[in-house]
Amino acid sequence: MIKDPLNIVLVDDDEDDRTFFKEAIDEINMNTNLSMFTNGQEFIDYITIPDQNLPQVIFLDLNMPIKNGLECLTEIRKNDLLDKLSVAIYSTSCSDKDIEKTFVLGANVYINKPNSFKKLKSAIKEVLKINWQYHTSNLKRENFLLKI
Repeated sequence: MIKDPLNIVLVDDDEDDRTFFKEAIDEINMNTNLSMFTNGQEFIDYITIPDQNLPQVIFLDLNMPIKNGLECLTEIRKNDLLDKLSVAIYSTSCSDKDIEKTFVLGANVYINKPNSFKKLKSAIKEVLKINWQYHTSNLKRENFLLKI
């Protein structure tokens, strides 16, 4: 029996980061379907199409033009059809302020963009293996920042 693919979304304006992310996903031995968007508005426009196939995990960059990650996260959490989606913040920011703000706004996990391809693969694999129902119900500041 073949399981349905895990639907994953990456929202990131940096083309190199999108390329590395896709290469890492391709090397992880999991059945996945990756969709990529270059800004939060493009993603929100897509995800709010009626009867849209929703992703299981969204990797969301913070610093993007048009609609940034914080604005996008806020819209996701205010929408009754989207508010249960698992959101992994995926950012170069190490700012305690950004980490705290995304935690308060309802992100599920925070990942500092790794500085090597090997660490990137490890971080993605870690996030994709999370039992989101359990993780979300036990979300605490201590387990919010993913350490790779």
